[in-house]
Amino acid sequence: MDQNTPRDETLATPHKARTALNVLALCFVLSVLGRGLSDSFTVFLKPISESFGWDRASVVSVYSLTWLAAGLTAPLVGRLFDRSGPRVVYSIGLSLLGCAFLVAAHAQALWQFQLSVGLCVGFGTALIGNVSNSILLGRWFGPRLPTAMAVMYSATGAGLLLLLPLSQVLIDRIGWRTAYQAFGITALCLVVPLMLLPWRLLAGGSPHVVRKAETLVDEGWTLLRAMRHHAFWALFSTFFFTAIAMYALTAQIVAYLIDVGFPPLQAATAWGFSGVALFVGMLGVSTLDGIIGRRPSVLFSYGVSILGIILLWLLQWHPNYWLLTGFVICFGSMIGSRGPLITATALKIFRGERVGTIYGTISIGSGLGSGLGAWGGGLLHDWTHSYNPLIVFALVNVVLGMIPFLVVPALRR
Repeated sequence: MDQNTPRDETLATPHKARTALNVLALCFVLSVLGRGLSDSFTVFLKPISESFGWDRASVVSVYSLTWLAAGLTAPLVGRLFDRSGPRVVYSIGLSLLGCAFLVAAHAQALWQFQLSVGLCVGFGTALIGNVSNSILLGRWFGPRLPTAMAVMYSATGAGLLLLLPLSQVLIDRIGWRTAYQAFGITALCLVVPLMLLPWRLLAGGSPHVVRKAETLVDEGWTLLRAMRHHAFWALFSTFFFTAIAMYALTAQIVAYLIDVGFPPLQAATAWGFSGVALFVGMLGVSTLDGIIGRRPSVLFSYGVSILGIILLWLLQWHPNYWLLTGFVICFGSMIGSRGPLITATALKIFRGERVGTIYGTISIGSGLGSGLGAWGGGLLHDWTHSYNPLIVFALVNVVLGMIPFLVVPALRR
Protein backbone atom coordinates (compact mmCIF):
# COMPACT_ATOMS: atom_id res chain seq x y z
CA MET A 1 0.00 0.00 0.00
CA ASP A 2 1.23 3.47 -0.83
CA GLN A 3 1.71 5.21 2.49
CA ASN A 4 1.41 8.64 0.90
CA THR A 5 -2.08 8.18 -0.58
CA PRO A 6 -4.18 8.63 2.58
CA ARG A 7 -1.97 11.50 3.61
CA ASP A 8 -2.43 13.27 0.24
CA GLU A 9 -6.20 12.83 0.39
CA THR A 10 -6.25 14.17 3.94
CA LEU A 11 -4.28 17.23 2.91
CA ALA A 12 -6.50 17.82 -0.09
CA THR A 13 -9.77 17.69 1.84
CA PRO A 14 -9.41 20.97 3.80
CA HIS A 15 -8.31 22.75 0.61
CA LYS A 16 -11.35 21.56 -1.31
CA ALA A 17 -13.61 22.41 1.61
CA ARG A 18 -12.25 25.96 1.68
CA THR A 19 -12.71 26.26 -2.07
CA ALA A 20 -16.31 25.04 -1.78
CA LEU A 21 -16.99 27.68 0.88
CA ASN A 22 -15.39 30.33 -1.32
CA VAL A 23 -17.67 29.30 -4.18
CA LEU A 24 -20.66 29.54 -1.85
CA ALA A 25 -19.54 32.99 -0.69
CA LEU A 26 -19.13 34.15 -4.30
CA CYS A 27 -22.60 32.92 -5.25
CA PHE A 28 -24.00 34.61 -2.15
CA VAL A 29 -22.43 37.98 -3.03
CA LEU A 30 -23.59 37.79 -6.65
CA SER A 31 -27.12 36.95 -5.50
CA VAL A 32 -27.07 39.87 -3.05
CA LEU A 33 -26.14 42.21 -5.88
CA GLY A 34 -28.61 40.78 -8.37
CA ARG A 35 -31.65 40.55 -6.13
CA GLY A 36 -30.83 43.66 -4.10
CA LEU A 37 -30.37 45.88 -7.14
CA SER A 38 -33.46 44.55 -8.91
CA ASP A 39 -35.70 44.72 -5.82
CA SER A 40 -34.48 48.24 -5.04
CA PHE A 41 -37.08 49.38 -7.56
CA THR A 42 -39.72 48.97 -4.85
CA VAL A 43 -38.11 52.00 -3.16
CA PHE A 44 -37.70 53.94 -6.42
CA LEU A 45 -41.35 53.35 -7.37
CA LYS A 46 -42.90 56.34 -5.57
CA PRO A 47 -40.27 58.99 -6.43
CA ILE A 48 -40.25 57.96 -10.11
CA SER A 49 -44.06 57.97 -10.21
CA GLU A 50 -44.19 61.39 -8.57
CA SER A 51 -41.48 62.82 -10.85
CA PHE A 52 -43.37 61.96 -14.04
CA GLY A 53 -46.97 61.80 -12.79
CA TRP A 54 -47.43 58.22 -13.99
CA ASP A 55 -50.06 55.90 -12.50
CA ARG A 56 -49.12 52.92 -10.34
CA ALA A 57 -49.71 50.27 -13.03
CA SER A 58 -47.43 52.07 -15.51
CA VAL A 59 -44.54 52.32 -13.08
CA VAL A 60 -45.01 48.79 -11.73
CA SER A 61 -44.84 47.53 -15.33
CA VAL A 62 -41.10 48.22 -15.13
CA TYR A 63 -40.75 45.89 -12.15
CA SER A 64 -42.92 43.24 -13.79
CA LEU A 65 -40.74 43.34 -16.91
CA THR A 66 -37.67 42.82 -14.72
CA TRP A 67 -38.91 39.48 -13.47
CA LEU A 68 -40.54 38.52 -16.75
CA ALA A 69 -37.18 38.97 -18.46
CA ALA A 70 -35.39 37.11 -15.67
CA GLY A 71 -37.71 34.14 -16.08
CA LEU A 72 -37.90 34.02 -19.87
CA THR A 73 -34.12 34.21 -20.25
CA ALA A 74 -33.45 31.50 -17.65
CA PRO A 75 -33.16 28.68 -20.27
CA LEU A 76 -30.70 30.82 -22.25
CA VAL A 77 -28.70 31.40 -19.06
CA GLY A 78 -28.64 27.66 -18.31
CA ARG A 79 -27.51 26.82 -21.84
CA LEU A 80 -24.88 29.58 -21.84
CA PHE A 81 -23.57 28.32 -18.49
CA ASP A 82 -23.39 24.74 -19.78
CA ARG A 83 -21.44 25.88 -22.85
CA SER A 84 -19.31 28.84 -21.73
CA GLY A 85 -18.94 28.51 -17.95
CA PRO A 86 -19.36 30.90 -15.05
CA ARG A 87 -16.69 33.51 -15.94
CA VAL A 88 -18.50 34.52 -19.15
CA VAL A 89 -21.99 34.33 -17.65
CA TYR A 90 -21.23 36.35 -14.52
CA SER A 91 -19.16 38.98 -16.36
CA ILE A 92 -21.91 39.62 -18.91
CA GLY A 93 -24.46 39.82 -16.10
CA LEU A 94 -22.61 42.46 -14.07
CA SER A 95 -21.80 44.49 -17.19
CA LEU A 96 -25.43 44.47 -18.26
CA LEU A 97 -26.59 45.60 -14.80
CA GLY A 98 -24.08 48.43 -14.71
CA CYS A 99 -25.02 49.75 -18.16
CA ALA A 100 -28.74 49.42 -17.43
CA PHE A 101 -28.60 51.59 -14.32
CA LEU A 102 -26.50 54.23 -16.07
CA VAL A 103 -29.13 54.43 -18.81
CA ALA A 104 -31.93 54.61 -16.22
CA ALA A 105 -30.19 57.54 -14.52
CA HIS A 106 -30.87 59.62 -17.65
CA ALA A 107 -34.24 58.13 -18.68
CA GLN A 108 -37.06 60.53 -19.62
CA ALA A 109 -39.75 58.19 -20.94
CA LEU A 110 -41.47 55.09 -19.57
CA TRP A 111 -40.17 52.86 -22.38
CA GLN A 112 -36.59 53.79 -21.41
CA PHE A 113 -37.21 52.54 -17.86
CA GLN A 114 -38.90 49.42 -19.23
CA LEU A 115 -35.89 48.69 -21.44
CA SER A 116 -33.18 49.44 -18.87
CA VAL A 117 -34.51 48.73 -15.37
CA GLY A 118 -37.01 46.26 -16.82
CA LEU A 119 -35.58 44.03 -19.54
CA CYS A 120 -31.83 44.62 -19.11
CA VAL A 121 -31.80 44.42 -15.30
CA GLY A 122 -33.97 41.30 -15.53
CA PHE A 123 -31.55 39.56 -17.90
CA GLY A 124 -28.55 40.71 -15.87
CA THR A 125 -30.13 39.41 -12.67
CA ALA A 126 -30.80 36.05 -14.34
CA LEU A 127 -27.16 35.80 -15.46
CA ILE A 128 -25.78 36.22 -11.93
CA GLY A 129 -28.76 34.61 -10.22
CA ASN A 130 -30.26 31.31 -9.16
CA VAL A 131 -29.86 29.25 -12.33
CA SER A 132 -26.12 29.90 -12.71
CA ASN A 133 -25.44 29.69 -8.98
CA SER A 134 -27.43 26.48 -8.57
CA ILE A 135 -25.46 24.70 -11.28
CA LEU A 136 -22.12 25.89 -9.87
CA LEU A 137 -23.00 24.92 -6.30
CA GLY A 138 -24.19 21.52 -7.51
CA ARG A 139 -20.61 20.78 -8.57
CA TRP A 140 -19.33 21.30 -5.03
CA PHE A 141 -21.91 20.29 -2.44
CA GLY A 142 -23.57 17.07 -3.62
CA PRO A 143 -25.97 15.79 -0.91
CA ARG A 144 -25.51 19.04 1.02
CA LEU A 145 -26.84 21.05 -1.90
CA PRO A 146 -30.17 21.97 -0.19
CA THR A 147 -28.27 23.59 2.70
CA ALA A 148 -25.93 25.42 0.32
CA MET A 149 -28.91 26.51 -1.73
CA ALA A 150 -30.62 27.81 1.40
CA VAL A 151 -27.60 30.00 2.16
CA MET A 152 -27.48 31.22 -1.44
CA TYR A 153 -31.22 31.92 -1.61
CA SER A 154 -31.00 33.84 1.66
CA ALA A 155 -28.95 36.37 -0.28
CA THR A 156 -32.32 37.71 -1.40
CA GLY A 157 -32.89 38.76 2.19
CA ALA A 158 -29.42 40.20 2.56
CA GLY A 159 -29.97 42.22 -0.61
CA LEU A 160 -33.21 43.62 0.78
CA LEU A 161 -31.62 44.39 4.13
CA LEU A 162 -28.64 46.21 2.63
CA LEU A 163 -29.88 47.84 -0.54
CA LEU A 164 -33.44 48.92 0.26
CA PRO A 165 -32.52 51.24 3.17
CA LEU A 166 -29.42 52.32 1.23
CA SER A 167 -31.61 53.16 -1.77
CA GLN A 168 -33.91 55.29 0.37
CA VAL A 169 -30.96 57.12 1.96
CA LEU A 170 -29.41 57.81 -1.47
CA ILE A 171 -32.74 59.00 -2.88
CA ASP A 172 -33.26 61.35 0.07
CA ARG A 173 -29.74 62.79 -0.16
CA ILE A 174 -28.76 62.82 -3.83
CA GLY A 175 -31.96 62.02 -5.72
CA TRP A 176 -33.08 58.90 -7.52
CA ARG A 177 -31.17 59.65 -10.75
CA THR A 178 -27.81 60.00 -9.03
CA ALA A 179 -28.59 56.92 -6.94
CA TYR A 180 -29.09 54.89 -10.12
CA GLN A 181 -25.84 56.31 -11.48
CA ALA A 182 -24.00 55.14 -8.34
CA PHE A 183 -25.46 51.64 -8.72
CA GLY A 184 -24.33 51.48 -12.35
CA ILE A 185 -20.77 52.59 -11.68
CA THR A 186 -20.43 50.16 -8.77
CA ALA A 187 -21.60 47.19 -10.86
CA LEU A 188 -19.19 48.00 -13.70
CA CYS A 189 -16.26 48.41 -11.30
CA LEU A 190 -16.82 44.87 -10.03
CA VAL A 191 -16.46 43.26 -13.46
CA VAL A 192 -12.64 43.38 -13.57
CA PRO A 193 -11.96 41.69 -10.18
CA LEU A 194 -14.63 39.11 -11.04
CA MET A 195 -12.86 38.17 -14.28
CA LEU A 196 -9.51 37.81 -12.50
CA LEU A 197 -10.74 35.07 -10.14
CA PRO A 198 -9.23 31.55 -10.55
CA TRP A 199 -12.16 30.23 -12.55
CA ARG A 200 -10.54 26.96 -13.60
CA LEU A 201 -10.43 25.97 -9.93
CA LEU A 202 -13.81 27.45 -8.99
CA ALA A 203 -15.67 25.93 -11.94
CA GLY A 204 -14.03 22.50 -11.68
CA GLY A 205 -16.08 21.23 -8.77
CA SER A 206 -15.17 18.88 -5.94
CA PRO A 207 -13.56 15.64 -7.21
CA HIS A 208 -15.61 13.67 -4.68
CA VAL A 209 -18.88 15.21 -5.88
CA VAL A 210 -17.90 14.84 -9.54
CA ARG A 211 -16.96 11.16 -9.06
CA LYS A 212 -20.23 10.51 -7.27
CA ALA A 213 -22.18 12.24 -10.01
CA GLU A 214 -20.43 10.07 -12.60
CA THR A 215 -21.63 6.93 -10.78
CA LEU A 216 -25.24 8.09 -11.02
CA VAL A 217 -27.12 6.97 -14.07
CA ASP A 218 -27.67 9.79 -16.56
CA GLU A 219 -31.17 8.91 -17.70
CA GLY A 220 -30.71 10.89 -20.87
CA TRP A 221 -33.04 13.74 -20.04
CA THR A 222 -33.61 16.19 -22.85
CA LEU A 223 -35.74 19.29 -22.61
CA LEU A 224 -38.53 17.78 -24.73
CA ARG A 225 -38.53 14.56 -22.71
CA ALA A 226 -38.58 16.49 -19.44
CA MET A 227 -41.52 18.58 -20.67
CA ARG A 228 -43.52 15.37 -21.13
CA HIS A 229 -43.02 14.45 -17.47
CA HIS A 230 -45.65 15.55 -14.93
CA ALA A 231 -42.96 16.66 -12.44
CA PHE A 232 -41.74 19.31 -14.89
CA TRP A 233 -45.12 21.04 -15.04
CA ALA A 234 -45.76 20.55 -11.33
CA LEU A 235 -42.54 22.41 -10.50
CA PHE A 236 -43.28 25.00 -13.20
CA SER A 237 -46.76 25.71 -11.78
CA THR A 238 -45.44 25.90 -8.21
CA PHE A 239 -42.90 28.51 -9.29
CA PHE A 240 -45.55 30.34 -11.35
CA PHE A 241 -48.37 30.71 -8.82
CA THR A 242 -46.07 31.31 -5.85
CA ALA A 243 -44.24 34.05 -7.75
CA ILE A 244 -47.55 35.72 -8.67
CA ALA A 245 -48.48 35.88 -4.99
CA MET A 246 -45.11 37.08 -3.74
CA TYR A 247 -44.44 39.74 -6.37
CA ALA A 248 -47.98 41.10 -6.42
CA LEU A 249 -47.22 42.19 -2.86
CA THR A 250 -43.47 42.88 -2.82
CA ALA A 251 -43.69 45.36 -5.69
CA GLN A 252 -45.92 47.60 -3.55
CA ILE A 253 -45.04 46.77 0.06
CA VAL A 254 -42.97 49.91 0.70
CA ALA A 255 -45.65 52.09 -0.95
CA TYR A 256 -48.34 50.27 1.03
CA LEU A 257 -46.58 50.83 4.35
CA ILE A 258 -46.16 54.52 3.53
CA ASP A 259 -49.84 54.81 2.58
CA VAL A 260 -51.00 53.25 5.88
CA GLY A 261 -48.95 55.77 7.87
CA PHE A 262 -45.31 54.73 8.23
CA PRO A 263 -42.55 57.25 7.29
CA PRO A 264 -40.71 56.36 4.04
CA LEU A 265 -37.35 55.47 5.60
CA GLN A 266 -39.05 53.37 8.28
CA ALA A 267 -41.10 51.58 5.62
CA ALA A 268 -38.04 50.80 3.50
CA THR A 269 -36.00 49.75 6.54
CA ALA A 270 -38.78 47.54 7.91
CA TRP A 271 -39.12 45.71 4.63
CA GLY A 272 -35.34 45.59 4.36
CA PHE A 273 -35.23 43.74 7.68
CA SER A 274 -37.21 40.96 6.04
CA GLY A 275 -33.74 39.98 4.85
CA VAL A 276 -32.83 38.87 8.36
CA ALA A 277 -36.09 36.95 8.64
CA LEU A 278 -35.52 35.38 5.24
CA PHE A 279 -32.08 34.09 6.21
CA VAL A 280 -33.53 32.41 9.31
CA GLY A 281 -36.48 31.09 7.30
CA MET A 282 -34.28 29.62 4.59
CA LEU A 283 -32.11 27.72 7.03
CA GLY A 284 -35.11 26.76 9.16
CA VAL A 285 -37.10 25.24 6.30
CA SER A 286 -34.00 23.46 4.96
CA THR A 287 -33.38 22.02 8.43
CA LEU A 288 -37.01 20.88 8.62
CA ASP A 289 -36.49 19.19 5.26
CA GLY A 290 -33.95 16.87 6.88
CA ILE A 291 -36.16 16.21 9.92
CA ILE A 292 -39.75 15.87 8.70
CA GLY A 293 -39.30 15.59 4.93
CA ARG A 294 -39.61 17.85 1.93
CA ARG A 295 -43.37 17.91 1.42
CA PRO A 296 -44.31 18.78 5.05
CA SER A 297 -41.58 21.44 5.11
CA VAL A 298 -42.85 23.08 1.93
CA LEU A 299 -46.47 23.02 3.13
CA PHE A 300 -45.41 24.53 6.46
CA SER A 301 -43.73 27.40 4.62
CA TYR A 302 -46.92 28.11 2.69
CA GLY A 303 -48.94 28.20 5.91
CA VAL A 304 -46.61 30.78 7.45
CA SER A 305 -46.78 32.86 4.24
CA ILE A 306 -50.58 32.92 4.47
CA LEU A 307 -50.36 34.11 8.08
CA GLY A 308 -48.00 36.90 7.00
CA ILE A 309 -50.41 38.10 4.30
CA ILE A 310 -53.24 38.23 6.84
CA LEU A 311 -51.08 40.38 9.14
CA LEU A 312 -50.32 42.70 6.22
CA TRP A 313 -54.06 43.08 5.60
CA LEU A 314 -54.67 43.97 9.28
CA LEU A 315 -52.09 46.78 9.10
CA GLN A 316 -54.62 48.92 7.19
CA TRP A 317 -56.72 49.27 10.34
CA HIS A 318 -54.05 48.85 13.01
CA PRO A 319 -50.75 50.34 11.70
CA ASN A 320 -48.60 49.42 14.68
CA TYR A 321 -45.13 47.95 15.03
CA TRP A 322 -46.37 44.66 16.51
CA LEU A 323 -48.33 43.76 13.39
CA LEU A 324 -45.55 45.12 11.19
CA THR A 325 -42.98 42.95 12.97
CA GLY A 326 -45.23 39.90 12.69
CA PHE A 327 -45.71 40.50 8.98
CA VAL A 328 -41.98 40.95 8.34
CA ILE A 329 -41.16 37.78 10.27
CA CYS A 330 -43.88 35.57 8.74
CA PHE A 331 -44.03 36.80 5.16
CA GLY A 332 -40.38 37.85 4.95
CA SER A 333 -39.00 34.60 6.34
CA MET A 334 -40.94 32.45 3.86
CA ILE A 335 -40.88 34.59 0.71
CA GLY A 336 -38.18 32.43 -0.89
CA SER A 337 -37.83 29.59 1.59
CA ARG A 338 -39.29 27.04 -0.84
CA GLY A 339 -36.78 27.90 -3.55
CA PRO A 340 -33.85 25.75 -2.36
CA LEU A 341 -36.05 22.69 -1.86
CA ILE A 342 -37.81 23.05 -5.21
CA THR A 343 -34.49 23.64 -6.96
CA ALA A 344 -32.87 20.62 -5.31
CA THR A 345 -35.88 18.52 -6.31
CA ALA A 346 -35.59 19.63 -9.95
CA LEU A 347 -31.83 19.01 -10.08
CA LYS A 348 -32.32 15.53 -8.62
CA ILE A 349 -35.18 14.44 -10.89
CA PHE A 350 -33.67 15.78 -14.12
CA ARG A 351 -29.97 15.21 -13.42
CA GLY A 352 -27.71 14.87 -16.42
CA GLU A 353 -25.81 16.90 -18.98
CA ARG A 354 -28.79 19.12 -19.84
CA VAL A 355 -29.90 19.88 -16.30
CA GLY A 356 -29.03 23.57 -16.70
CA THR A 357 -31.29 23.98 -19.71
CA ILE A 358 -34.12 21.99 -18.09
CA TYR A 359 -33.97 23.84 -14.77
CA GLY A 360 -33.71 27.15 -16.59
CA THR A 361 -36.89 26.33 -18.52
CA ILE A 362 -38.71 25.39 -15.32
CA SER A 363 -37.62 28.75 -13.93
CA ILE A 364 -39.61 30.47 -16.67
CA GLY A 365 -42.58 29.81 -14.40
CA SER A 366 -41.05 32.02 -11.74
CA GLY A 367 -40.33 34.80 -14.21
CA LEU A 368 -43.79 34.71 -15.76
CA GLY A 369 -45.41 34.64 -12.33
CA SER A 370 -43.25 37.48 -11.04
CA GLY A 371 -44.04 39.68 -14.03
CA LEU A 372 -47.75 38.88 -14.03
CA GLY A 373 -48.01 39.29 -10.26
CA ALA A 374 -46.31 42.69 -10.15
CA TRP A 375 -48.21 44.04 -13.18
CA GLY A 376 -51.55 42.56 -12.09
CA GLY A 377 -51.11 43.94 -8.60
CA GLY A 378 -50.51 47.41 -10.01
CA LEU A 379 -53.63 47.19 -12.16
CA LEU A 380 -55.74 46.00 -9.24
CA HIS A 381 -54.61 48.97 -7.15
CA ASP A 382 -55.35 51.45 -9.95
CA TRP A 383 -58.76 49.97 -10.73
CA THR A 384 -59.99 49.69 -7.14
CA HIS A 385 -57.87 52.33 -5.32
CA SER A 386 -57.60 49.75 -2.55
CA TYR A 387 -55.11 47.15 -1.44
CA ASN A 388 -57.75 44.60 -0.40
CA PRO A 389 -58.27 43.01 -3.86
CA LEU A 390 -54.49 42.81 -4.18
CA ILE A 391 -54.23 40.91 -0.89
CA VAL A 392 -57.01 38.50 -1.90
CA PHE A 393 -55.28 37.98 -5.25
CA ALA A 394 -52.06 37.05 -3.43
CA LEU A 395 -53.81 34.66 -1.04
CA VAL A 396 -55.52 32.76 -3.86
CA ASN A 397 -52.24 32.28 -5.70
CA VAL A 398 -50.41 31.09 -2.57
CA VAL A 399 -52.99 28.31 -2.27
CA LEU A 400 -52.63 27.44 -5.96
CA GLY A 401 -48.86 27.35 -5.55
CA MET A 402 -48.94 24.67 -2.86
CA ILE A 403 -51.50 22.39 -4.58
CA PRO A 404 -48.87 20.45 -6.60
CA PHE A 405 -47.26 19.32 -3.34
CA LEU A 406 -50.65 17.99 -2.25
CA VAL A 407 -51.63 16.09 -5.40
CA VAL A 408 -48.63 15.38 -7.66
CA PRO A 409 -47.03 11.96 -6.95
CA ALA A 410 -43.45 12.97 -7.77
CA LEU A 411 -43.61 15.87 -5.29
CA ARG A 412 -45.49 13.97 -2.57
CA ARG A 413 -42.68 11.41 -2.27
